[in-house]
Amino acid sequence: MSRKILVVDDSPTLVKFVSYSLKSSGYEVVGACDGMDALEKMSHLESDIDLIITDLNMPNIDGYELIATLRQNDKFAEVPIIILSSEDGDEDKQKGEKAGATSYLVKPFKSSVLLAEVARLLD
Repeated sequence: MSRKILVVDDSPTLVKFVSYSLKSSGYEVVGACDGMDALEKMSHLESDIDLIITDLNMPNIDGYELIATLRQNDKFAEVPIIILSSEDGDEDKQKGEKAGATSYLVKPFKSSVLLAEVARLLD
C-alpha cells in the first residue's frame, strides 16, 4: 500500500512539480490550492493522509493556520508536516515549529532533498 501525501500550495505549478516527484517515487498524492481546500479534501478522504507538505503564504487559510487546525484534530495530531516555503527567516521557522510543523524546507529546493525528507519522516 502506498503512502498518501497531501501537497498544499497556491501555485499550481509547484503542486504539479512536487506531485510528479512524489508519484515518481511511489507515493499517492492529493493536491490542494490553499488551507481551506486542504481541510475540505481531507474531510472527504476515505483513507488517512500519511504526510502533509504545505506552503505558508496562501489565500483563505494560510499554512500556519492550517497546521494549527490540524494539530487540534486527534486524527491529524501526529501526521508529519513539512513546510515548503520561500520564507527563510528564523522567525518564520520558529513560528512554523510553534504551530506544529515537523520540518521546514526553503524554496527553491531540489526534489532529491524533499524526497529524502519525506522518506525520513515516513520511515
